[in-house]
Amino acid sequence: MSRATSGVAFSAEDVALLGEIADTILPATSTPGAKAAGVGSFIALMVTDAYDANQQRIFRAGLATIENDCRRVHGVGFMAATAQQRLALLDRADREQFDGGGRTRRGEPHYFRQLKELTLLGYFTSEIGYTQALRYAETPGRFDPCVPYTP
Repeated sequence: MSRATSGVAFSAEDVALLGEIADTILPATSTPGAKAAGVGSFIALMVTDAYDANQQRIFRAGLATIENDCRRVHGVGFMAATAQQRLALLDRADREQFDGGGRTRRGEPHYFRQLKELTLLGYFTSEIGYTQALRYAETPGRFDPCVPYTP
């Protein structure tokens, strides 16, 4: 597979939209949410640098689908929608991808599966995710070079 053959970067508006979508998937609770962890920028970077041209096409078409569906169902774009409207829209997309086994009818990866996986990866590998949402324990542990050795 060729990598990032389209080379089209995400705009600042796209990154903001990705951040809001990610924050709807992983909102702030007792720990900061996905937007605080900078997941929108992470997703844009991963799609641009690690996805091949077909995966990028599917992902970008999915972003357009989210925006168009939000306008059709709620009369406003995703950024202007309420938290409940956003959640209802993403819940429907999640059920659709889940029912299809993460694939579209044509056998391609479903855009929402890509988006959800990148959201989780970005969040739980961020400093906020691994120090505040997870129980972080440095591995392999404390370095102690003066331990007596007994066979």
